[in-house]
Amino acid sequence: MLSLPRFWSSHRGELATLLAQHVMLVGLSTIAAVAVAVPLGIFAARRPRLAAPLTGIANVVQTIPSLAMFGFLLPVPLVGGVGARAALVVLFLYGLLPIVRTTIAGLRSIDPSIVEAGVAMGMTDRELLRIVQLPLALPSIIAGIRVAAVVGVGSATIAAAIGAGGLGEYIYRGLSMVDSTVILAGAIPAALLALAVDGLLLWLEASMSRRHRRSAIPAAVAMAAVALGVAGSVAVGARTSASVVVGSKNFTEQLVLGELVAQTIERWGGVSVDRRLNLGGTLICDRALTTGDIDVYVEYTGTALTAVFHQPADTDPAAVYDAVRDRYARTGRTLLAPLGFNNTFAILVRGVDARRLNLQTIDDAAQVAARWRAGFGYEFLERPDGFPGLAKAYGLRFAEAPRVMDLTLTYRALATGQVDVIAGDATAGLIKGLDLFQLADNRRYFPPYDAAIVARSNMLLRYPAVREALERLSGRISAADMRAMNYAADVEHRDIAAIVREFLR
Repeated sequence: MLSLPRFWSSHRGELATLLAQHVMLVGLSTIAAVAVAVPLGIFAARRPRLAAPLTGIANVVQTIPSLAMFGFLLPVPLVGGVGARAALVVLFLYGLLPIVRTTIAGLRSIDPSIVEAGVAMGMTDRELLRIVQLPLALPSIIAGIRVAAVVGVGSATIAAAIGAGGLGEYIYRGLSMVDSTVILAGAIPAALLALAVDGLLLWLEASMSRRHRRSAIPAAVAMAAVALGVAGSVAVGARTSASVVVGSKNFTEQLVLGELVAQTIERWGGVSVDRRLNLGGTLICDRALTTGDIDVYVEYTGTALTAVFHQPADTDPAAVYDAVRDRYARTGRTLLAPLGFNNTFAILVRGVDARRLNLQTIDDAAQVAARWRAGFGYEFLERPDGFPGLAKAYGLRFAEAPRVMDLTLTYRALATGQVDVIAGDATAGLIKGLDLFQLADNRRYFPPYDAAIVARSNMLLRYPAVREALERLSGRISAADMRAMNYAADVEHRDIAAIVREFLR
């Protein structure tokens, strides 16, 4: 907590930008939701038979998880894609239900005798709505707007996953780094923003009608508790059995490798397996292994050297492996021999651009990068072997600051023209599936990233057969093998467990 004010002070410009982006997303989407939902609510209140279908459709939208909704919209023309446009659409859809409901409820709660009196005075339907019904229903409508706005503040943090910016960028960045300070740097302003929005609209609601003032605790308190709860713990969770727990990071190759390790242990190790796959970034998996929440996962030697042990990069594969193995051993962990492939960072462009501009190396791309937009995962932007060093080594300057998004979304963002260059994985199946081109690292900036199994030493001592089973994989998986399995999962959409069973056979 003491380092949090220093972080805000040193990042005050960035914080102001992210806060402004967050307010813009919530404000524009809520205004659009009000403009559509209030007329829909009026229409439904006057035609009761239509009220149920309208609210039913809005209910269905609310049941779709927000991250899934963002993913659905990525390939949709006009309203989808990477950035604020898709985020605004999702936040708009989430804001409809509470406003429609409260508009209907507010209009239906008006005493019929008041309406009859207006009709008796000769008011038209339009005059009755404008002069009598809407003013009386306004506190209820504002209550719905209040709920929609507070929900929007929370949902907008997730929009950072598709490069829409906002305070969620700090939360995702902190989670990938297992850095509570960075998580809190985004969570606390988001919580305070939710409280401020809720308080302002609560005051407006009360000023419209003292009779409609709510005495309940503001909904934003719950939102604040959720936002701060994210920062409270990044632990994987309590272990549920005495089985070997296999973990993995949160992208396709790691899911495949995690399943491969799990099936290998089950087939030849004679021990049951508890799968904890798709955990998150490097440091989350490393923390889980250190604390005993998982027993084994697959790491990459260059990643371990720079991101886990904070050592300078080295281009000698044998030296990197030896250095990482020794450091793991000092902390009660064992690094087995490499699996057989090097999954280095791949700087990718669209194949059509590479052919049109005759691009072969990262140096070639640096000549045209000033006209390009880049998109990177959170971890790549922060790692010592990531973007800052790459930009310095090659003199990369882009048209704007790189868009930050979930790593798994960057490939399709590149293929659909949302960005022009990304940092992916050399063994990703989507490189072939989406006609992407890997630029050669001609200055040898990236260290070797040989995939290798790392496990808790006491687990291997307890189960010698597990170690023997895992050693069967060493040197047996080529880059072509890994690329084929990733292709089968990402492009052919085959079941990962079936892909692994086929490979083991």
